[in-house]
Amino acid sequence: LLCGVLCCLHFSGNRSRSSLLFKNSLDTSEVLSFLLFFIFEIMSTYAPAKKDVAPQEEQVFHRIRITLTSRNVKNLEKVCADLKKASVDKKLHVTGPVRLPTKILRITTRKAPSGEGTNTWDRFEMRIHKRLIDLHAPSEVVKQITSISIEPGVEVDVTINDR
Repeated sequence: LLCGVLCCLHFSGNRSRSSLLFKNSLDTSEVLSFLLFFIFEIMSTYAPAKKDVAPQEEQVFHRIRITLTSRNVKNLEKVCADLKKASVDKKLHVTGPVRLPTKILRITTRKAPSGEGTNTWDRFEMRIHKRLIDLHAPSEVVKQITSISIEPGVEVDVTINDR
């Protein structure tokens, strides 16, 4: 709208009205050239329209959660470190390993099978350690990452969540 008003002032030749507008400091042609330059700068920031460009096949990124469980902490941490290193080498977005609380399964039983004698008890427990690793990657890359050697006693569960 301002550009249209200035164009009308410039082409109408009404010098008194344009001089009042610009307070005798600028000529209307100078203002018009400045506005055209400003509009050109704004329009040059927009991306040009793409015509007849074949759509490229994009890789779909999934949210992938890898759950690792084991009774042996050392083997579990080694597998977690290998998975994280492989993911970072592929330049993927990785979060984790998140250490979940350890589940302790306890069984208390009598030592004497007949129930005779002193009351002595055995206390057995099994600790289950769990880790979570989240990835944002295509499913093909996850197949390559999870092909690492997994230590004995470590269970791996891979779930893919679509957004």
